[in-house]
Amino acid sequence: MSTSRSPPDSSSPLLKTANSEAGSDGDTAQLLAPGHTPELKRNHTKLSMLGLAFAILNSWTALSASLSIALPSGGPSAVLWGLVISGLCNICLSASLAEFLSAWPTWGQYHWVAEISPKEWVPLLSWVCGWINCSGWVLLVATGGSLGGQVIAGLLGLMRPDYELSNLGTFWIYSAFTIASFLINAFGNRVLPLFTKSAFLWSISGLAVISATLLATAPEYQPAEFVFKKFVNQTGWPDGVAWLMGFLQGALALTGYDAVAHMIEEIPNPTKEGPVLMVYAVMIGMSTGFAFLTVLLFCMGDIQDVISAAEGPLLSIFYHATRNKALSALLTIFPLGCLLFASTTLMTTSSRILYAFARDNGLPFSAVFATIHPTLQVPLNSLLLTTIPVLLLGSLYLISTTALNAIFSTAVISLALSYGFPVLINVLTGRKRLPDDRDFKLPGIVGWVCNLVGLGFVGGCTVLFVLPPRLPVTRENMNYSFLVFLTIVGISTLAYHFEGKGVFTGPVTESHHHHHPIAQSAAEADAEGGWRPRMPILAHGVGEEEEEEEESAVTV
Repeated sequence: MSTSRSPPDSSSPLLKTANSEAGSDGDTAQLLAPGHTPELKRNHTKLSMLGLAFAILNSWTALSASLSIALPSGGPSAVLWGLVISGLCNICLSASLAEFLSAWPTWGQYHWVAEISPKEWVPLLSWVCGWINCSGWVLLVATGGSLGGQVIAGLLGLMRPDYELSNLGTFWIYSAFTIASFLINAFGNRVLPLFTKSAFLWSISGLAVISATLLATAPEYQPAEFVFKKFVNQTGWPDGVAWLMGFLQGALALTGYDAVAHMIEEIPNPTKEGPVLMVYAVMIGMSTGFAFLTVLLFCMGDIQDVISAAEGPLLSIFYHATRNKALSALLTIFPLGCLLFASTTLMTTSSRILYAFARDNGLPFSAVFATIHPTLQVPLNSLLLTTIPVLLLGSLYLISTTALNAIFSTAVISLALSYGFPVLINVLTGRKRLPDDRDFKLPGIVGWVCNLVGLGFVGGCTVLFVLPPRLPVTRENMNYSFLVFLTIVGISTLAYHFEGKGVFTGPVTESHHHHHPIAQSAAEADAEGGWRPRMPILAHGVGEEEEEEEESAVTV
């Protein structure tokens, strides 16, 4: 039998203190309810958060930069209609998660799993979901620098056909993207909202400029039948499987919208604005991606030349349409800027989910990563926990690009599974554990359809992303993502056994806060494994004059 906990009374000493530091009474009460005092400043507006989510999805840039995935696996039909199918499924999945965000404006999937799981399963399920989600975000950060390196390598190949960028050169470009993203996050937190607004405007402007230029300069257009119906299969797989593997490009380009949840402490009116932004990001990503891909397909030359082009499909299409290398290089500035925006905002979100999970004792050395730098006002240690592994992953460029591609597949698998965790539990419990008074609510059958479609999409992506891209399978084209994912699960299991078991009781929840023992003193909390310096703990009856017991939070 679940119990509920009402938000702290607006007259409580804590709420008054928190309000002075963290915003309005209503917003702060929503964030205080799960048991943590907001420490990050609420800098973002609705537009800046939409810009962050859209920059992370970066759909039209990611789709165009990864055309080499879909064109041999289904051709133009898979490129376009695969995106539509992926977009509709992700709208269902994002709407399913938006219900959770509206009910509990907290730090994402691992917290939502704790809210609706049977209390005896909360620690294990929340731990596994949290680790999968955190790992997925760290791995996803690597995609920004990798795609940036591919675009620059293609640009160099276009300008100097006799020059081939070495793996070491690609690694340095990848590292430059990663380090620049770290510096912007560490030292530019105050201007980050302006940065994300600029990302949105830059992306939309780039889409318009490139589309108009290609349509105006293309010597001829491909027929509509080619753009919307052409099928290509160079994978060795049966045609149906090949087409499905091509639509994975759309799945990659539309993942990461849970960023809104991980940044929820930094936006006003989270229960209303957060869910809508999450769904809007997917809709905008799908529509802009479809428009841009349609332009590229109409303006491209021979499809075999595009697939085999040394400069990559995107630069090949640019040059075919413009017949001008300088103009093609100029147009490339837009996707490169988008990828820098994406890399930066990916790192922002990754650091926030690591910081939040550490606050709930979900990571080894949690006390180190659950801190906010007093001057920079960012979770600096969590930023480093993202940056250093991403740089180490980039060293795979010196060994095998196949292994690096497995990292990217694993990122999508991990995020998809983390999306499916709370939705699956919600379905298995009859959709009865979400509070009825939430602002964002999928009515009746709509909720069931969205949940089931989203779960089917997660299952399909998980299977398809572990398949090798071509047959026959060789060491060079083997998909190692399943092994990478098993490694993450293995590390998570060992960490739970040695670090988490008996210490990690799950995040403080409204519905199961009795599972997370209420501590009346720092010593008791420390003994229970749930308290660390500067962390909020729960106490009874803050005001001695109160005759009835109240729950409030005390920061030590």
